[in-house]
Amino acid sequence: QVQLVESGGGLVQAGGSLKLSCAASKYTFNLYTMGWFRQPPGKEREFVARITSSNTYYAESVKGRFTISRGNAKNTVYLQMNSLKPEDTAVYYCAARRSGVYTAPIEFDYWGQGIQVTVSS
Repeated sequence: QVQLVESGGGLVQAGGSLKLSCAASKYTFNLYTMGWFRQPPGKEREFVARITSSNTYYAESVKGRFTISRGNAKNTVYLQMNSLKPEDTAVYYCAARRSGVYTAPIEFDYWGQGIQVTVSS
């Protein structure tokens, strides 16, 4: 079982930056595909970014502004969010699966509790 805990959310003005962190409990965490998803108010959960052992992949809406990375300890994943826009406002979720290159929420087995990111105009 993998437990995920997000941190780093909050309120920021448009054009600003935030860095989200996701701490995982499992020591073989680096074997997992990790993803960030978000759920805007009144909308469905959507893919944001994914990192495997060898590459990263982003939704078109965040490409060039957001960066997903792993920490040196390998049990933490980050989402650096720059040039934030009001439409980035959402609850952000960290997710994990054993392996593979998926973007659909249903393909991920483990989820964090979610953290609010609000971007004011």
